[in-house]
Amino acid sequence: MIIDIKYIFKKILFWSVIMIIVLYLLFPFYWAVNSSLKSEAQLQMIPTTLVPRNPETMDFSPTLRNFAAVFKNKIFVKSILNSAIVAGSTTLLALIVGSFAAFALGKLAFRGKKPVLYLILAMTMFPQITVLSGLYAVITKFNLSARLSMVISYMIFTLPFTTWVLTSFFKELPKEIMQSAQVDGATPFQTFYLVLLPLTAPALVTTGLLAFIAAWNEYLFALTFTAIEPSARTIPVAIALFTGSVVRQVPYGEIMAAAVIVTVPVVILVFIFQRRIVQGLTAGSVKG
Repeated sequence: MIIDIKYIFKKILFWSVIMIIVLYLLFPFYWAVNSSLKSEAQLQMIPTTLVPRNPETMDFSPTLRNFAAVFKNKIFVKSILNSAIVAGSTTLLALIVGSFAAFALGKLAFRGKKPVLYLILAMTMFPQITVLSGLYAVITKFNLSARLSMVISYMIFTLPFTTWVLTSFFKELPKEIMQSAQVDGATPFQTFYLVLLPLTAPALVTTGLLAFIAAWNEYLFALTFTAIEPSARTIPVAIALFTGSVVRQVPYGEIMAAAVIVTVPVVILVFIFQRRIVQGLTAGSVKG
């Protein structure tokens, strides 16, 4: 009987903690959706409501006016295209260069491999602000476009991360696979491209998605490099510079609607590649 009480108590405690964590993580997203479905009058209601309600009748009354206003904003629509180009290019380049580097670090033997790995790990820890001013001076000197500048700057933090993670996956691949390919006459590049790279598909998807999300949400570099080229603004900058119809008005409803819209592509990517992501996150956790 004592054991049953302890078991039930642990179960209740466990699920209580899980519920608190889930509420803590999901509430900001719920509040963004809730605010995006409210009109200006509903956003000004005191006390605030957990769902959109008519200020007079208190009936449930959501509106899609904020979403319509966001899609009519040509700057926001163009910023989605800019973000897709910059984040997609950054992810593709990071995976191509990172997979080559990871193959060399994970499978080839050469002097100085460990110091290189530690240097790559150290680069993932540098705060962005430390390189911003120097990078801006270099980009201004060479007169690069804002989109190219963002791709180059995003590679600074996505490439070390991609290389570090992929290196561990290449290390886990059995040496016999590589040796068998070499016995069959494959060159090192053919062994990498045709044999080893397909086996790291879960890792490529996982690291690629994380790199895409990092580039999609980046704000500091984008704000700096698009200051002299407003047409290249990405989504975080465009949302931060939203203005209302009157002076000093902050359009909270439209900002929340834009935040919900730009979250959708990331959620769709996660649902599409969820099986690959799980495989990538759990690969190498069990050794046979």
